[in-house]
Amino acid sequence: MSLVSPTPHNATHGGDPAGAPVSFEIYPPRPGVPHDRLHATIAALAAVDPRFISVTFGAGGSTGGRSLEVLRHILESTDVEPLAHITCVGNSYGGASALIREFLDAGILNFLALRGDPPVGTTPDDVYTGDLESAAQLVQLIDRVQAEHSPYAEEGVLPGAVRVARRHEVQIAVAAFPNGHPRSRRARDDIDTLLAKQAAGATFAITQLFFHADQYLGFVERCRAAGVTIPILPGLMPITSPQRLRRVLELTEESLPSDLAIALDVEPTAEGQREIGIAHSARLARDVLAGGAPGVHLFAFNNHDTVLAVLGEAGILATA
Repeated sequence: MSLVSPTPHNATHGGDPAGAPVSFEIYPPRPGVPHDRLHATIAALAAVDPRFISVTFGAGGSTGGRSLEVLRHILESTDVEPLAHITCVGNSYGGASALIREFLDAGILNFLALRGDPPVGTTPDDVYTGDLESAAQLVQLIDRVQAEHSPYAEEGVLPGAVRVARRHEVQIAVAAFPNGHPRSRRARDDIDTLLAKQAAGATFAITQLFFHADQYLGFVERCRAAGVTIPILPGLMPITSPQRLRRVLELTEESLPSDLAIALDVEPTAEGQREIGIAHSARLARDVLAGGAPGVHLFAFNNHDTVLAVLGEAGILATA
C-alpha cells in the first residue's frame, strides 16, 4: 500500500483541510540521552494516525544503530509505518547494502533515499558521495537489495501448506527542492534529478522546506509539465524563533523569508514567537492542501506539541 496517495494538483479538498493525510520526521536522541521523552513524542504523534513517521540518521550510517532502535520502537509500539533515512555520503555499495538488509530484517519496508549533506569544507566540484553518486543510484540499490532479500511472499492455504504470493514492495521516498538545491547549476537541474529518481523506482517525493505556498505549487506544476507523476509531499517546518530561522537558513541555504523574519524579530516574547511560527505553518498547510497537495509532512524536531498545534490551527485535526 502506498504511503502517499496521488492527488490531482488542481484538487481543492473541498476547501476543507480536515482529515488530510499527515506524516512526521523525527531523529534519534544523541548518545547518552534517555529515550523516554522521544517515546512520549512518538506516542503523541501516532495518536493522530499519520501515514508514516520517518527517522533520520547521520552520513555514512554514523547513527544507523540508533535510528534502527527508534524505527523498531515505532514498529512495535504503534500502528504507524516507520520510514528509514539512508544517505549516499560516506557509504560504499557493501555498507549501504548491509544497512538496507538490516532494516529489512527488522521489518522496515519504507525508505527515504538521500544523496546527503557534503562534509564541511567541500566545494561544488568535490566528489564526496563514495560508491553511490546519486540518490537515484541509492533508490535502485534499495529496490535490488529488497528483491534479493524477499524475492516472494508466502500465503497460508491449509495447515502446513502455503502458496507463493507477490512480494511486499518497498516504498522509496526521495527529496525534492522547490527553490532549487544549493548545488544545482541550472534552474532545470532539480526537475531533471527528480525525473531520474522517478525512473529509478522512487514512489513519492518529500520537499525541502519552503516558506510560501506558491513556491511549492509552482514547483509541482513545472514537475508535472516535465513528466513527473509521483506524489510530491510538501515538507513543512514550524519556525518558532529568530535563532531557529537563522540556523535553518544556514543549513539549507534557503533565501530569507522577510515577512516571517521581521515578525519573529519584533516579537519580544518566546510565547509570541511560537504563536507566529505556528500560525505561519498552519496557513502554509491550508494553502498547499487547497492547491492540491497530497498531504503535509512536518519536521517535528522531536517535539510533538508544536507540530500538533500547527495541525490543529490549520483545521487538519479537530483538536491538537
